Amino acid sequence: MSQPTRKPDLTETSRLSPSAAGGGDRGRSGDTKPIPSSPPARASDAPPPSVADIEAAIQESAKSGTNVDTVVGRAVVDQGFITREELDAILGRSRIGPGPGTPVDRNQMSLATILVSEEYITKRQLARIQQQVEADRTGQKIPGYKILGKLGAGAMATVVKARQLSLDRLVAIKLLPPKYTNPQFIERFYAEGRAAAQLNHPNIVQAYDVGKVGEQHYFVMEYVDGRTVYDDITSHKRIVEKDAIDIAIQIAGALQHAHEKGLIHRDVKPKNIMITKEGVAKLADMGLARAMNDREAAEAEAGKAFGTPYYISPEQVHGRIQIGPPADIYSLGATLYHMITGVVPFDGKNPSAVMHKHLKEPLNPPDQVNPRLSAGIAEIVELMMAKSPKDRYQNCKDLILDLRSVREGKTPIIAHKDVAGADLASLARVEAAAAPLEVASADAGRGGSDLGSMFAQWPVIVILGLLVISLIMNVILWMSGS
Repeated sequence: MSQPTRKPDLTETSRLSPSAAGGGDRGRSGDTKPIPSSPPARASDAPPPSVADIEAAIQESAKSGTNVDTVVGRAVVDQGFITREELDAILGRSRIGPGPGTPVDRNQMSLATILVSEEYITKRQLARIQQQVEADRTGQKIPGYKILGKLGAGAMATVVKARQLSLDRLVAIKLLPPKYTNPQFIERFYAEGRAAAQLNHPNIVQAYDVGKVGEQHYFVMEYVDGRTVYDDITSHKRIVEKDAIDIAIQIAGALQHAHEKGLIHRDVKPKNIMITKEGVAKLADMGLARAMNDREAAEAEAGKAFGTPYYISPEQVHGRIQIGPPADIYSLGATLYHMITGVVPFDGKNPSAVMHKHLKEPLNPPDQVNPRLSAGIAEIVELMMAKSPKDRYQNCKDLILDLRSVREGKTPIIAHKDVAGADLASLARVEAAAAPLEVASADAGRGGSDLGSMFAQWPVIVILGLLVISLIMNVILWMSGS
């Protein structure tokens, strides 16, 4: 039976043939995962799960034939919610009912229901137990770490929350599903760990360890207790300009650090920017990071579009070998556009259509989408998202300079168009055209000729000539009058 067609999630990392974006065959996204066409619901919009729902999840996650009460009882004692004696007392009371002489059918009142109703644990704590049971079921055992539950799952990996026992700290562990046995895929997984390990910046999720236990490949990183920028956009539709600028400044600083280390991220997007409870922005997921001087890797990937369709740079769509900092700046610009307008820069029915628009379609200025935006932030985003890499900011230092200017209520120094409507690229072209004339003039001077000097003084000569003509005319008029 055929499956219903679903709209692809264009916020997920994709690897597509650039020919698809050129208007030919529809591209296939090897790493996209389908989602319903409607926007994701906020966590606060969904009704909280009932005790019965959580019990059903525990039963599904528990080993076959294991009684749910046994699993719950062992977990609440192991995690210190109640003592063994309290559990035995609860189990004993449950056989004759919650009140004296009130018989109860044991099958109608589970241990989880009793624990929650008598306030030994909360439903939130019961849900954590369910996460722990699920982690145990999947065999996620890594020496030195205690798995606490699942944080999320993507198309290529699962991320769990754990405690590093030696340092008694919370960490996040990315786990590669055992089904991925492709050597190139596994190498990319370890390359992510190596790339992240080279970076040490307060706005980058720190890497701690990478390794393998049995058939389980894992990557241990800093645990960020917070949310993503994507969560904020879906919850509030858009992010106010000041807050968006603060986030962009922090991530631009993180990218500058990575670029100075010779790495390019290639997948900057709202889902890869974490916000801590203290408001610190952190760039995550180095899964597509590549050394800019790695010619072999660049040639192996030539002609393939690596990135996320909504935020990918034109040169990544083309599968160019030379990918530098302006590509990350473009993706950060697309992310900033999404933050301040509430919509992505380019949309379409499939990845190919979206990427084609990155290549060909003019950007709708952000201040036309959201009239409340300042002219300065609109100019910055437009410069960040110029189609050609040479027409964008060439490094994040210049970008940060402009962002800070706008945050302070000033005009962006680099992005502002203030010379007869000419932008930065036009000024560069004028300077380039003027340079040969300056060299020629200098060469003529070195040749000993006075020709260059004479041309340099022609305004004075013209004025003197006009004065002489005027004097002659006055003399003629005087003579004829006399």
